[in-house]
Amino acid sequence: MSILDRYVARQFLTNVVILLALLSAFVVAIDASLNVDEFLSAARDLAASRQEDASFVRTTLLTIMLVVDLWWPRLLQLFNFMLGLVMVGAMGFTLAQMSRHRELVAILASGQSLFRVARPIMVVAVGLTLVQAVNGELVLPRIAPLLARERNDAATRSLAPTRIPLARDGQGQVFYAEEFDAIEQELRGVRVWVLDESSRPTARITADDATWREGAWQLRGGQVRRSGPEGLGDPEPISRIESDLDPTQLMMLRYRGFSRSMSFAQAGRLLGSLNQLDDRQARRLERIKWGRVPVMLANLLALAIAIPFFLAREPRPMLTQTLKAAPLSMGAVIAGVIGSAVGIPGVSPGLGVFLPVLVLTPMAIGQMVRLGHQT
Repeated sequence: MSILDRYVARQFLTNVVILLALLSAFVVAIDASLNVDEFLSAARDLAASRQEDASFVRTTLLTIMLVVDLWWPRLLQLFNFMLGLVMVGAMGFTLAQMSRHRELVAILASGQSLFRVARPIMVVAVGLTLVQAVNGELVLPRIAPLLARERNDAATRSLAPTRIPLARDGQGQVFYAEEFDAIEQELRGVRVWVLDESSRPTARITADDATWREGAWQLRGGQVRRSGPEGLGDPEPISRIESDLDPTQLMMLRYRGFSRSMSFAQAGRLLGSLNQLDDRQARRLERIKWGRVPVMLANLLALAIAIPFFLAREPRPMLTQTLKAAPLSMGAVIAGVIGSAVGIPGVSPGLGVFLPVLVLTPMAIGQMVRLGHQT
């Protein structure tokens, strides 16, 4: 990589880091200011649980700690959501700075083409997209429970046990639990109704708790009462329930945001192991599985679409160019996000999520051709 490539890449990457830092600080500050009462209450409860003095200074420090603890995993998720817009903004700032300092004029006067300036920007953008992919596939799935926490759960490393609503598995069994411990993969206060093909109950299973092991729920204090002509029969002991309703799906049902933190492999395994999914659930999982790929491609295409507005042989009013580029680049990024989240009737999810990319690709090629004509 030449000196010019390193200079442009460094300027672009610096602006990306600055914009991400400013955006993160803005989002955290707004959330903390709007919900300061909740954070203060959680800080006082934490101090009381530790039997510490709840002085003003101590409460303030605990509040700051809770804000940081709650938001550091969310900022990793925010990075994936906002990277496309940040890269477009950083590119605009980089080329505006170079134009203002007449650096582009000097580059062109030396016989270099406009592609020599665009190339390091796109190379760094591809590298950042790879970081985004690693973050989504390896990091976010590992911290998914932290992303599902509420403000009163800050400073905890796990989700508080929560009630599980009625959930049906592929064997015709309807589960209910008074508490679900996602970390221990345990249900407490378990009630299970076994249904026949007509959805009529044929048995009721109760248990003090159930733990997921070896592809089944292992029961403690389990009893089953089967339906007969005279109602439920006498209780019989039962120690195991075969089911494809595993803790991962329970997390997905209980915490809607959890599904967005699943990796490609997790979504694939979930689709392959579950046969009770209705069409809507299956299509949603398909979009989650495939949707992050077109989002990343749309980010790169949005950048390619926006570059020719700022990169030209002669100086241009950057404000005017920004007003021209913003609708196209922002629309491209938003189209990628919407395309990955919203189903298209009559189109399979695996294909539907790529439709925005198919529309944006000719636009990006046209913009690169336009840039080439200026060289």
